[in-house]
Amino acid sequence: MASRTEGTPVWTDAMFTDVEGAKAFYADVLGWTFGESASEFGNYTQAYKNGKAVAAVVPPMPGQDGEPQSAWCLYFASPDVETTAEKVKAAGGTLLMEPMQVGDFGSMALARDPAGVVFGLWQGGAHEGFELEGEPGSYAWAEVFTRDTGASDAFFGTVFDYGTKKIKDEHMDYRLFDVGAEPVLGRMEMSGEDFPPEIPSYIQIYFAVDNCDKAVEAAERAGGRKVFGPMDSPFGRFAAIVDPQGAAFAVIDSKTTVGDMPEME
Repeated sequence: MASRTEGTPVWTDAMFTDVEGAKAFYADVLGWTFGESASEFGNYTQAYKNGKAVAAVVPPMPGQDGEPQSAWCLYFASPDVETTAEKVKAAGGTLLMEPMQVGDFGSMALARDPAGVVFGLWQGGAHEGFELEGEPGSYAWAEVFTRDTGASDAFFGTVFDYGTKKIKDEHMDYRLFDVGAEPVLGRMEMSGEDFPPEIPSYIQIYFAVDNCDKAVEAAERAGGRKVFGPMDSPFGRFAAIVDPQGAAFAVIDSKTTVGDMPEME
C-alpha cells in the first residue's frame, strides 16, 4: 500500500471503559470482528471487517483520573510526526501527547486545534492505517464540527496545507478540505439548537453501511441512541448515533442518494 499524503485520514480508534461491551455493540451494528488484544500496547485491540483492519478499541490507561469520555479519534497521515507536531504548535494548536514510537507499527501524537478539536497524527510503519475504506463496516468520511470556523479553518489549512471549497448554502457554513484535488475532510459550523453549549468541538466519523435505517435499528437494539436522521442527501442516506458508552459517530449508505450535488465556491 502506498503511503498516504500528509493530512489524509488514515486511522481511527476509541477508548472504552467497557471494551467487551464496545466490541459487542460494534459487532452488532457494523459487523466487526476483533483480533487479540496487544498487552504490550495497553490492550489495544484492532477491529476487522472481512479480515481487513478498520479501527481499534482500547481500555483507559492505568492510573487515568476519573472515567474518561469515550470518543472516536481520527488520525491524519504524517510523513514525519515530529515535524507535523511542530507545525501543530506553530499554528496555535496544543499537543496532548508528544510524538512517540509504537513498536514497529509506526509513530503517533495526539493534538487539539485552537477551537478544541482533538485529533491524532500517524506516521505509518508496519501498520499503515486503514486496510479497507468506503465499504460497509469501514471508514467512509469525517467532518470537523467546530464553534470557531475561522480558527479551525486557518489551523487545519496551515498544518496540512489543505485547499478549501465552500458549499453554496445560505443556511449552513460547510467547507471541504482538499489534498490536491481530492476532498478528504468536511468542516461544519456548530450553531443553533442542534449543538447545545456543553457539546465541545469535535470530529464526526462516518462509517459506511449497506442500509442506514437498519444500522440505526441495530444500534438502538444494542443500547445506542439515535441523535439525528436517518436523512437523505446527495452524498447518501445518513444518521448520527451515540453508542452506549457515549462515543458519537455516524453511519452512511452512500449508494442511496437523493438530490443534486451542491455547488461549490
